[in-house]
Amino acid sequence: MPYKAAIVGLGRIGSLLEEDPLREKPCTHAGSITANPGLILCAGTDIEEERRRLFSERWGVPVYRDAETMLEKERPKILHIATHPDSHWRYCSLAARYGVSVAVCEKPLADTLGEAKKIAALHESGTITVITNHERRYAADYALTQKILADGERLGPIAGVRGTLYVGKTRRLLDVLWHDGTHLADAAMFLTGAILKHRKTLGSSLKDCSGTAYLEGSLEKSAVPAASPIPFLLELGSGRDHLVFELEFSCERGKLKIGNGIFEIWESKESPYAEGFKSLKKCEEGFGEPTGYFSNMAADALACAKHCHGNAHRFPLSSAVDGLRVIQYLRSIRAWR
Repeated sequence: MPYKAAIVGLGRIGSLLEEDPLREKPCTHAGSITANPGLILCAGTDIEEERRRLFSERWGVPVYRDAETMLEKERPKILHIATHPDSHWRYCSLAARYGVSVAVCEKPLADTLGEAKKIAALHESGTITVITNHERRYAADYALTQKILADGERLGPIAGVRGTLYVGKTRRLLDVLWHDGTHLADAAMFLTGAILKHRKTLGSSLKDCSGTAYLEGSLEKSAVPAASPIPFLLELGSGRDHLVFELEFSCERGKLKIGNGIFEIWESKESPYAEGFKSLKKCEEGFGEPTGYFSNMAADALACAKHCHGNAHRFPLSSAVDGLRVIQYLRSIRAWR
């Protein structure tokens, strides 16, 4: 029998982005639930009437104005939390109170370090499994990247990592970091098995709505072949009319670049430009198949729900502990205060 799943927060990532004709499907919490035969979407809740109407029409399920009424009547085993981060602790604790087995929580895990710690502690207590939806952990291209970097045979040890993040022309750099940098920071830690530490901020202030800031730090205690610690630099920019989300891993014998629509592998080859030297040659470009980023997240949630019996708990690929590490990194960047 399928496991019942419900959603709190029926906005873009909860449901509405499923109408985007260009995105890989499923690309929302509702879409990922309905695409999984082991799950059934039983209900949704949102304080906005129009969102409730659109959700009910799109998915044909009951809608509620408040989460507690929905949990009381529907009793889902999985609750997807697609609301603003300042409400995540409230809904995680509410879900635990109503016997929900798994809470899938949107990023960032919380808006304060204190509440992120409370959610992680709730997860670690075994009362409820909390998945942080750092969706790139579930994408097939990122899984392949992790394998290549961990093996080390093809490119050799990692010497440095550079991230690039541009999201629009006028967004405050701090907002870009908090809402989109969460994904980039988590991906860097996931792909290296390391903890990201901040050292200093250069360039524009994070309070600015223009310019470029450079966040210098390191990835420490890496689980892959690498320098120790791995130098890390994040270029965070505004004033661009395009989106860039990229991570570049510079290695001993090549480099690997991954990001939105990007998958490239470059290898060291005998240089055609200078005798006795090597140059980088692009050997692979493009992933060429669906990444399954939302489908795999829903499958992980279902597997966790099936294992929530007594003391038998499954460790999700992206847990509240991983979400907490990102918040710890973000809060360590003092320059924006």
